[in-house]
Amino acid sequence: MLFSDFYFREPYTCTHGTHSQITFHLKICNRGEDTYANVILSSAFSGKDSILEPLCFPDQPADTSSPPGVQCPGSEPLVCLFCSESVPPPRKDVLLRHLLMEHKLVIADVKLIADVPKYLLYWKGRFLEQPLTDFCSVIKTNSTGPVEKQEDYFLLCDVLPEDRVLREKLQQKRLEEVLEQQQKERDDSSFHRLCMFCSEEFTGNRSSLLNHMAREHSFSIGLPDNIVYCSEFLDTLQDKLDSLQCLYCEKTFRDKTTLKDHMRKKAHRRINAKNHEYDRFYVINYLELGKTWEEVQSEDDRELADDEDDDWSDWQAHPVSAVCLFCDHQSETLEQIYAHMKEAHGFDLHLLKTELNLKFYQQVKLVNFIRRQIHQSRCYGCTRMFDCRADALRHIAAEGHVMKLPEMSAWDQPQYYFPTYENDALLCTLSDSEEGDGDEEHRGEEIPVIAEDISNLRALKQSSVLK
Repeated sequence: MLFSDFYFREPYTCTHGTHSQITFHLKICNRGEDTYANVILSSAFSGKDSILEPLCFPDQPADTSSPPGVQCPGSEPLVCLFCSESVPPPRKDVLLRHLLMEHKLVIADVKLIADVPKYLLYWKGRFLEQPLTDFCSVIKTNSTGPVEKQEDYFLLCDVLPEDRVLREKLQQKRLEEVLEQQQKERDDSSFHRLCMFCSEEFTGNRSSLLNHMAREHSFSIGLPDNIVYCSEFLDTLQDKLDSLQCLYCEKTFRDKTTLKDHMRKKAHRRINAKNHEYDRFYVINYLELGKTWEEVQSEDDRELADDEDDDWSDWQAHPVSAVCLFCDHQSETLEQIYAHMKEAHGFDLHLLKTELNLKFYQQVKLVNFIRRQIHQSRCYGCTRMFDCRADALRHIAAEGHVMKLPEMSAWDQPQYYFPTYENDALLCTLSDSEEGDGDEEHRGEEIPVIAEDISNLRALKQSSVLK
């Protein structure tokens, strides 16, 4: 699994099998599903209030979207790896929760598995043949606490070569099926459909309709040779238009005339590329395991850029917006977000850091702890639960619990190494010290310099090692 290098600096040791030990760094993850595994593990540490989906702040400038779900829905049930429990594919999250809570097993990168039913059947058979610890990484929770409170959780991921090979085979098989389906659609001459915009009738090959919509209505969903499950794709788009929904901004309008005018004036005669509902209709999303069409395209762009002179003069970085702990306010700098929380909510993170002498990781845990409590509509000062987040925030402000923290043992726990929101930019603003790099400039001034005795220069020259 891929982890970034900015978040969790301390190694977290887990055993893998009976013959080796893997020491890796659990960090904020590069891929959405890795974050999913981390969030599941964090819920496992607490044993309750499980969060079974990655949380994201809405409309962040630097959006980290989760990988596309290119799995085709099927009727084959999803089976538990250890017992007789089974669920239909749409209820996949129910089975994942069952595996976590009942069997303490987490499967990493579930959304990147091309055929989940076959994947589960394979490992169900393997677990009957050999012990679970031969395949899974074992993570011990509360490792510094009493032995009776320690628990072992198992992580099944592609670090294991057998798991990686299985995922690649399933991906290859899915790609072959998709290419076969695409070829059938290319050769199909029985295609018959009306244009979504002018009701002109088209028969024969699907490309005639797609080219017509691109040429006559400036509506292009891509080249016909890049699309698969075309009829289902067009049905999906037609259903949205029939529901008076814009295909790009996905807003709903009161009638067809208003919708038409909106899409024409706003140049919204295109689909929303961020809507992963469409990903399964493009062949490029099946090409490489764990990569979206945007990542594949960016790699192609980088290869083209390597052939040109490197010119970064017009490059502009997207600002990272940190979100307030108590409201939806966003700021692009550390000073702004800290000042907002202090002035608007009376929360002074600098003061807490100084009074409690918080190290970097303790700051991380504290931020994640407060995020988690507020997300669960709970006052972190008195642990009182509320019906909604707004009621909890009103209580915190009214009762003066903004700066009231529970005992450090309540939040200084391993589970809060994991971010509550996978794109929480506030974690990026935390630092080890107040002065930061400025200390380096003054550090040299504290070192005394002893002058050399040159009163007898002749004797010094005679005894010098440079002579």
